[in-house]
Amino acid sequence: MMNNSTGPVNAGGFAFVLFGGTGDLAMRKILPALYAAHRAGMLAPDGRIVSVAQTALDGSGYMQWVDEHVKPHIPGAPTDDAAWRSFLDRIGYVSLDASQPGAFLSLRDTLGALPGQRIFYLATGPSLFVPICRALASVGLSEGARIVLEKPLGYDLASSNAINDAVGEIFTEDQIYRIDHYLGKEAVQNLFALRFGNSLFEPLWRREWIDSIQITVAEELGVEGRGNFYDQTGALRDMVQNHLLQLLSIVAMEPPQSMDADAVRGEKLRVLRALKPLQAHEIRENVVRGQYHAGAIKGTSVPAYHAEPGVKPDSTTETFVALKAEVENWRWAGVPFFLRTGKRLAGRVAEIVVNFRTVPHSALGAVALRPGSNRLTIRLQPDESIRLSALAKQPGMGMNLRGVYLDLAFDRFFKEDRMEAYQRLLLDAIAGRLALFVRRDEQEAAWRWVAPIIDAWAKPDSAVKPYACGTWGPAAASALLARHNTCWLEEQN
Repeated sequence: MMNNSTGPVNAGGFAFVLFGGTGDLAMRKILPALYAAHRAGMLAPDGRIVSVAQTALDGSGYMQWVDEHVKPHIPGAPTDDAAWRSFLDRIGYVSLDASQPGAFLSLRDTLGALPGQRIFYLATGPSLFVPICRALASVGLSEGARIVLEKPLGYDLASSNAINDAVGEIFTEDQIYRIDHYLGKEAVQNLFALRFGNSLFEPLWRREWIDSIQITVAEELGVEGRGNFYDQTGALRDMVQNHLLQLLSIVAMEPPQSMDADAVRGEKLRVLRALKPLQAHEIRENVVRGQYHAGAIKGTSVPAYHAEPGVKPDSTTETFVALKAEVENWRWAGVPFFLRTGKRLAGRVAEIVVNFRTVPHSALGAVALRPGSNRLTIRLQPDESIRLSALAKQPGMGMNLRGVYLDLAFDRFFKEDRMEAYQRLLLDAIAGRLALFVRRDEQEAAWRWVAPIIDAWAKPDSAVKPYACGTWGPAAASALLARHNTCWLEEQN
């Protein structure tokens, strides 16, 4: 189904330059997202895409690569042949070694004939971010341009600051777009709408009425051939420092004065700075570090993490993290935020669960006092929805209570195609909208909060807890919530 847009999001011309143009991210996400925007008529007619990679290909060779490798990842295949051909007409290719500044002269020559705004998307390893930015500046391509930086932006606070300092010498903060694709998800946009477009929940959105909040991003997949990268990164850096803390900040933020970029990001920053610092004993008690062992996913045997290609046999890198966080301000003081993420878990799900407090006294039996009876579940994937759970009388004799729910499944109400996260964020970068991109001070605050965990896990006596593939992680993750008289959503059902 076509998007109902009445015209391009950005009516002016642009040159979208994709470094890492033959990489996995370009193949699976970026080029499919740009095609979806093109097919929907959301790209200016004179906008052009220039892919850059070290692979020695000419223009026709790259077109063949795109046709073979990108087309299978287009949602809703088969592809519209006419739209696909016209999309390919937008694309050019430049082969260069991004570590060699002199090679950028050929890119400058290619871009010299293209009008409009220049957007440089760095879908490369972070070690190339600074060399690419410096090379762009050396050939006069940085002035007035926008630079999009993929995660991970560094390995810790020091390395993140080093990259930001170097990039900041070339690009101003309003030219830098640090991408976190979870911020582009439709359900996250609906979280803004739910909180700030309705008066229903605002009186309840505080410590007096909320008992606890869970944020889960679970995957069935393993490292999928990225063992060399993942073994140097782990779940804390790959997911918690960015995706989960960004979701926490949106859930907990105060209503912004407007939806302008700095108004939204300023309120998120207040939350990140209000996170209670973790002490050594709190890390031992309230942070669970796990690694998957051999097991089965949907009846199919899968190997242990240490048997994955590229992973060291004695690796202690975590593939699972569960932790308790607290926001020290008047709205949230005393409310635990439980964050959880992992690979090779029992299901693929991303969701936010708001558990409201139980009634102070029940004349209707113990069911009304059971934690989790009243909750709001915001599902981000795979099926985006919002579900409000409550108790109602079960038909028949007696006052027997049973859980019921009101369900807002977006596809029942909205017939338009939902925009994929990368599509929205790429269009925002082209149009110059920064609200859904991470500001430097946000990123620093997130790194600063996870730094004690990184330091604690670097010590020799730090152990990683095993869990079988196809489960919901180590038993310690359930025990963490049990100590606070609650449980994970799948354990409530």
